[in-house]
Amino acid sequence: MACSHLPQLQTLQPPKLSQAVHREECTQCFDNQDMEGGVEVCLSCFNGGCPSEERHHARMHHQKSGHPFTLNVRRRLKPTIKRDEKAAPPAKRLAIVEEREEDKYSHSTELKCWLCDPSNGRSLPDGTSEGKGKELRDAMMSSLSSARQSEVKAWEEEFTACEHTLTLVQPDSYQIPPSGLAHCGKCDLKENLWLCLTCGHLGCGRAQFGGVGGNGHALLHYNESGHSAAVKLGTITPEGTADVYCYSCDDSKLDLELAAHLATFGINVLTQEKTEKTITELQIDQNFNYEFSVTDENGKPFQPLFGPGLTGLQNLGNSCYMASVLQSLFALAPFKTAYRGDHCESCTEPLPATCILCQLHKIHDGLLSGRYSTPRANLPQEVAELPKADEPVFQEGLRPSMFKALIGKGHEEFATMRQQDAEEFMTYLFKSIRTDAKKRGVDEAKTAPESFRFGMEQRLQCGVCKKVRYKVDSNDSISLAIPANEVVRIPNDENAEPKKEYEEVELNTSRWAGIQVPELQTERCGTKAVKGMGFPTLRCKKALLANGGNPNVAVQWLFDHMEDPDIDAPIASSAASTALAPPDPGLISMLQDMGFTAAQAKKALRETGGDMERSVDWLFSHPDDMGDAEGAGQAMDTSSESKPKNYGGSSELPARYRLKAFISHKGPSVHSGHYVAHIRLEINAAGEEDWVLFNDEKVVKADQESVDSLKPLAYLYVFERV
Repeated sequence: MACSHLPQLQTLQPPKLSQAVHREECTQCFDNQDMEGGVEVCLSCFNGGCPSEERHHARMHHQKSGHPFTLNVRRRLKPTIKRDEKAAPPAKRLAIVEEREEDKYSHSTELKCWLCDPSNGRSLPDGTSEGKGKELRDAMMSSLSSARQSEVKAWEEEFTACEHTLTLVQPDSYQIPPSGLAHCGKCDLKENLWLCLTCGHLGCGRAQFGGVGGNGHALLHYNESGHSAAVKLGTITPEGTADVYCYSCDDSKLDLELAAHLATFGINVLTQEKTEKTITELQIDQNFNYEFSVTDENGKPFQPLFGPGLTGLQNLGNSCYMASVLQSLFALAPFKTAYRGDHCESCTEPLPATCILCQLHKIHDGLLSGRYSTPRANLPQEVAELPKADEPVFQEGLRPSMFKALIGKGHEEFATMRQQDAEEFMTYLFKSIRTDAKKRGVDEAKTAPESFRFGMEQRLQCGVCKKVRYKVDSNDSISLAIPANEVVRIPNDENAEPKKEYEEVELNTSRWAGIQVPELQTERCGTKAVKGMGFPTLRCKKALLANGGNPNVAVQWLFDHMEDPDIDAPIASSAASTALAPPDPGLISMLQDMGFTAAQAKKALRETGGDMERSVDWLFSHPDDMGDAEGAGQAMDTSSESKPKNYGGSSELPARYRLKAFISHKGPSVHSGHYVAHIRLEINAAGEEDWVLFNDEKVVKADQESVDSLKPLAYLYVFERV
């Protein structure tokens, strides 16, 4: 019996370039197109839903949206044809070619009508063989998937031109012979070669990760000649793109006239072929291959772990900072409780992929359910080599690409595929969760990040009269400034180079307590200090108001403005200033977030003409001023001030904490290298706890010795109250 709803199929439109097609995995769980049931992709909004009997997010989407048709998408790995060992090897060309999905996988699709069968969708076997069904199927399968779309955007680094590439001056055109492009001008290296775009000198680059050799002769040429811009020969493409580096800016840059600049030396970009990796690609390789040891001191592999709470996250390319933070957070009770259950039934967002709560529940389900924490399936012999007997088998790991795309959307750093600071990401994630709660009318105190919030008291003391003022700020974490005192270790071997290390530092609370600001003075003390030099009181007050209360700067200001015609004019009183427009509520809110009261914020903004930066200086230079009782000509509403502000934390004693997790980092800076997390978890039936190492998709039981060696070197520590 033919489907009577097929005429409705004619009204549907193929996806636009800007639309995300969620065909790789369900938007509300991590069931994906490689599983038995595949993914049901809505042909109206291109949402992806799983057909599993337990969750059946595809059915739920139809019930909420009423959209009639889906395309079931399943993907299977193509078998690799093994070449006869006696046969001659195929001819090879040295070029880097992008691996396409269609070369590795085959797809099967099936049209379903949910109006005919609202429970499971009625299969229409010939629905995509011709006509509108075929048009929609072809358009959807040829469009970028949501995950690929977000990755492409994230990988597009915003390289810009600089003054050195824009104002590049070259000599008259001359042909560089092929022999002049064969190897470095100062050594015999034939790869990692950089051509100076000013004079045509060819020098090798610096040594790179992955065994790419280099003696730094291109850098030496810059130091000798001052020629800034150079291009890496092996990265030039027929499209006119290449790896261009500016030594003056010490960064990768864009050369808008690269084809013309190369033509000066007789190089035609149309004949070029990419044969080497760019700096960005080498950095990605470095991140993927950074190895925290997964073996003990005897070389025995750590035991891979599987089960609820022991699910790994794949590295999307420099996403290990996010994976380490998520693993640490979802090991804590507040995050386990907050995102337990299925939010999708009550969600009001039309697409789960755009809902922060849906994606947090998805992460919770993926990491803690245990459904996806299984050993990676061994592939058949004709597809891939089986692992060795002594080689541990890890899990496949989840791809948190949808979560990353949503959380990072609009952020100049977290939207990219560059490595980021784990602590900065955690802070930004908390802010995003609180902002979303505020938008939905939910009290921030009821969100999971509230468990991290605490009040930190600051004691401000005037350096002259010794008066003090206390201010409390809300924080989620404490950052410690660790002094980097270099120590040179002389090796016993005379031929070995001295090794540069750093002094060990003992962490204690004194590192964030007792910070003094000796320059801080009250308004009265500041006026007294300036007045002591013989200036009239009125002029002293003017000078201090104009310079943030700093007496030293105020004295210089007085000398510079002694001839001003209005130097002795009266200072506008607060009463007069109330006739002006009321301060910007947004600026008041920002100052309140810094710990000041609304009354203080309003007065500071009035005294400084609404200048945010000067208002902050004014507040810190007037620590005794509690603000006016009136603002903008009206009595101030003190109802909010009468209630003590909740800064978070607890005053209950004794306050005992234990280390729950720590995130370690290996690499030259927090913006490169690799992050892993160690978390204390119950991993056996007896309820005993042990340390577990989360290294992307690798989840293993860590031995005590490795924990003890890495714990002092961690970048981020997470404590929980006991």
